[in-house]
Amino acid sequence: MEASESKVLSQWVEQFAEPMFSWANHKVSDAQLAQDLVQDTFLAASEKFSTFEGKSSPKTWLFSILNFKIIDYYRAKVRQPVSMSSLSTSTFFNNDGDWLLNKRPTSWNEDEGHLLDNEEFNLILKSCIDALPEKWAAGIKLKYLINKKGDEICQELGITPTNFWQIMHRAKLQLRDCVEKNWKREN
Repeated sequence: MEASESKVLSQWVEQFAEPMFSWANHKVSDAQLAQDLVQDTFLAASEKFSTFEGKSSPKTWLFSILNFKIIDYYRAKVRQPVSMSSLSTSTFFNNDGDWLLNKRPTSWNEDEGHLLDNEEFNLILKSCIDALPEKWAAGIKLKYLINKKGDEICQELGITPTNFWQIMHRAKLQLRDCVEKNWKREN
């Protein structure tokens, strides 16, 4: 690497490392992993520096690399099979498909504002997502945090659409149950 390339990369690190870390940490909910992903991004950028043509801004190019690193992380994480029987819908529904009385969703009071603006709620939600089986958590994060479409998630995780929707349904049931058990709110 030439000295001029090294200088430019150093400037990019200085300028973009912090916002890239914030983005990665938001997407993976793990500060150490986010740091590793940002470092991997800058390493990849240094290896591919000669391919950067300047058709996009350096920030756009770096964040694009980072997003691919995040997706690759989730792809690798979900390669192991998940037993769908590990968390059954019979926990929530009777044989007729009706809600069990003690598992019916409750109404969440949002008078104070949007729930995602509530720090306590976000900590509980993160904890509940992290408690899901890895493939379920990856599906939730890819769909709702990275805003991927179902067919893209199926392709990235190597699952069928039917399996994807079953995973999402069960994951959302578990998330709601976990949040309702752990989120202490004033009603």
